[in-house]
Amino acid sequence: MDQLGQIAGVISLTMGVAWASGINLYAAILTLGILGATGNIALPPSLEILSNPLVLMAAGCMYMVEFVADKIPGVDSGWDAIHTFIRIPAGALLAAGAVGEVNPALSLAAAILGGGLAAGSHATKAGSRLLINASPEPVSNWLASLSEDALVIVGLWAALHHPLIFLLLLAGFLCFMIWLLPKAWQGLKKLFAFLGRLVDRGGQGPPATPPAP
Repeated sequence: MDQLGQIAGVISLTMGVAWASGINLYAAILTLGILGATGNIALPPSLEILSNPLVLMAAGCMYMVEFVADKIPGVDSGWDAIHTFIRIPAGALLAAGAVGEVNPALSLAAAILGGGLAAGSHATKAGSRLLINASPEPVSNWLASLSEDALVIVGLWAALHHPLIFLLLLAGFLCFMIWLLPKAWQGLKKLFAFLGRLVDRGGQGPPATPPAP
C-alpha cells in the first residue's frame, strides 16, 4: 500500500508541475522552490535547484512582470503567445525532473507526457483569455489572472499532499480543456477575420476624387 502511495505521489507531482507550468510557470517554480527551501517538502534531487536563491530571485522577478502583464487585455494574450515557447519545454523538463533519478526511458516518457500536459493547460489558459478579452468587462482579466495564480498554488499543494484527489481533479480539468478548446478556436478564427476586415478597409484608402471636367 505504501508503495502504491509513493507511485501515486510521483505521478501526481510529475503531472502537477507540468500542468502548473502551462498556466503560470513562474508561480509554479516559486511555489516548489519556497516549499523546498523552507523544508516543507523534500524535492526530488533533480528539482532541488529550484530552491536555489538565484533561481527564486529570477522566478520572483519574472512573476512580478507576468503579474502585471497578465491583467491587461490584449497584453495578456501577447504574453501567452510568447510563452508558448517557454512554458511547454519547461513543463517537460520539470516533469522529467520530478520522477527523480531513474532510467532514461522513464525520464523521456515523463518529459513527453509533461510537455503534452503543459501544452494543453497553456492552450486552455490562452484560449480562455481570448474569450474573456472579447467581453467588455476589464475586471474579468483581473479575476481570471488571480484565479489562475491561486489555482497553481492550491493545485501543487494538492499534488504534493493529496495525490489521488489531485489526479481526479486533473481528469476533470482535461474534460474542461476538451470542451473549451474548440470554442476558443472558433473565437480565434473570428478575431482573425475581424482583423482581416480592418486591414482590408485600411488598404482601400480615401475615395478617389473625380477628375475635373
